[in-house]
Amino acid sequence: MSISNEGKNIALSEGTTGAKEIGTTPMIDFETFQIKSHFWGRLTIWAVIVLTLAVPLYLSFVLGFHPGWSTIISGFAAYASIVMFVWVLEPISYYPVLGVSGTYLAFLTGNIGNMCLPCASIAQNVVGAEPGTKKGEITASLAIATASIVNIVMLLIAILAGSYFISLMPESVVSNFRFVLPAIFGAVIAQFAIKKPLFGVIGIAFGLFVNIGPVPRSLQTFLSILGTVVVCMLLEKMKNKKKEA
Repeated sequence: MSISNEGKNIALSEGTTGAKEIGTTPMIDFETFQIKSHFWGRLTIWAVIVLTLAVPLYLSFVLGFHPGWSTIISGFAAYASIVMFVWVLEPISYYPVLGVSGTYLAFLTGNIGNMCLPCASIAQNVVGAEPGTKKGEITASLAIATASIVNIVMLLIAILAGSYFISLMPESVVSNFRFVLPAIFGAVIAQFAIKKPLFGVIGIAFGLFVNIGPVPRSLQTFLSILGTVVVCMLLEKMKNKKKEA
């Protein structure tokens, strides 16, 4: 391949902004790429937050379906008791692999631990890119973007097909779908109980207590989760102290 002086085949030029051109395709340096990642990442995430809150706010204050602040607070407290540590730990622990752009993409699309992070790690391993490097961040971003597109397409197919098949099912079968969520939580408890049988017993004990005892329904989930976590943590601390002694 010959390269002419006029740069007809390949032309490289660098301006004051760090932008480059190869042929007719503009390119930017890595620092500019990260600046743009911060801009678009913050913009899209804040847009998703606003759109997510718009629906419940519209239902609550425009259509008059507000469930009451006690229900909202108890629901948030129950959820926060499970994932509030994750809000801090995940961005810190995942950032070295995902990088700036990959972190924005992953937290925008979700499924970080079971989709985005594995895809990024495998892609980096395939192309020989070390996590934390420029090549590693670009690789992670491309892998997460591809995985997110595939995930959205498959979800659309599953939702549309699932809605159709559910409409064909008899009411007796559809009514049993309310047991799906408890079954999922039961499977999670069983998963932990296999490794730590005592933790499973404690979780079941707290579940029975809050359902049988005089506990308000709005606080049952929160107290069950909080009590199980606190007792298990105390037992682990006592166990570690005995080992140290």
